[in-house]
Amino acid sequence: MPLSLFALMLTAPAAVVAPAEPVMPKPAVILAQTRRVADWQLANRTNWATMPAARKSVQEPRDWQQATFWVALTELANRDKAYARPLLELGRAEKWQLGNLAYHADDQLIGQAWMWAARSGAGKDVIAPTKAYFDNVLASRPTISLEFIPVAPGKGTSKCTDRWCWCDALFMAPPTLLQLAKATGDKRYADFAHAEFKATTDYLFDPAEQLYFRDSRFFDMRDARGRKLFWSRGNGWVMGGLVRMLQVMDKKDPKRPIYEKLFREMSAKLVTLQKADGYWPASLLDNDPGTPPESSGTAFFTYAFAWGVDSGLLDRRIYEPAALRGWHALQRAVQPDGMLGWVQQVGDRPESVSAKETQFYGSGAYLLAGTAMYDLSRRHTTR
Repeated sequence: MPLSLFALMLTAPAAVVAPAEPVMPKPAVILAQTRRVADWQLANRTNWATMPAARKSVQEPRDWQQATFWVALTELANRDKAYARPLLELGRAEKWQLGNLAYHADDQLIGQAWMWAARSGAGKDVIAPTKAYFDNVLASRPTISLEFIPVAPGKGTSKCTDRWCWCDALFMAPPTLLQLAKATGDKRYADFAHAEFKATTDYLFDPAEQLYFRDSRFFDMRDARGRKLFWSRGNGWVMGGLVRMLQVMDKKDPKRPIYEKLFREMSAKLVTLQKADGYWPASLLDNDPGTPPESSGTAFFTYAFAWGVDSGLLDRRIYEPAALRGWHALQRAVQPDGMLGWVQQVGDRPESVSAKETQFYGSGAYLLAGTAMYDLSRRHTTR
């Protein structure tokens, strides 16, 4: 053997073996995984010790924290009728009401569960409180600024939340309004949703990064390395909201191309930000090694990618592997008892997270991801 070649063999680094791409689980496996998290959350729905950092408002089923789970449970009930019962029981107990705040998007999310109930045996009259709520909104439509000015130092609330001045709202309110427009045939609700969605996007969307700032406080905020702060779950709310809007909109709706374009643009950016371990970092531009897992944002992006591929909006070659990596990462976040861990707690920006932290909205995002992955797997097995 020539000496030069022998020397090269001694000094060359060992070949790096690329990790194998995860394999698509069978539909029954995905459904069982999804049921497991749903069953844990249902069994622990009043066990507040499992969510020690939760706000007191989490005890209110119509609040966004729980509502995310109940709305997601409708998707599981569409695939397993056994889950319809707790939803219908909850609606009756809550008298099909929305939240108590007259304009706040967080209090409007639960309406999606009630409209599902109307289509699933509860009767069309159950949407009457939702209709009355939004009729009041349309009759006295807020026109305040979208600038997020805290009501007091250190407080994360602002008077601007009577409108959609924070990106999370794009999951909570627009799909509810579009569903109401479809249920009633009243186009006013959809017109309002489209106008307010545009106002929020014009204000909070960064076209250079193809991501949403959480609210106006973050426009000039940077991390220690000078990177913009784009919150994973915040952008997850937007992606989840886009899916739920597109699911309702007619294929020929003249507004639909706007949302499809935004969905594809955000997806193209987000797929580049997924870490090698399958998770997305809590701060999306934080590509530092060793960032901890965060399951709520990851679940929303997995949901969006799986649905996007299944619906034909996203390129299967690029986004199906990303959805699979996300789904497999989420399985590692599920604790032995079925609790979804690594859920960042209630907040408005990237913060610390641990394996033992969970929340209703984390379980909800997981259920959305699971049902979308189930559909994708069923299509996968028939190809």
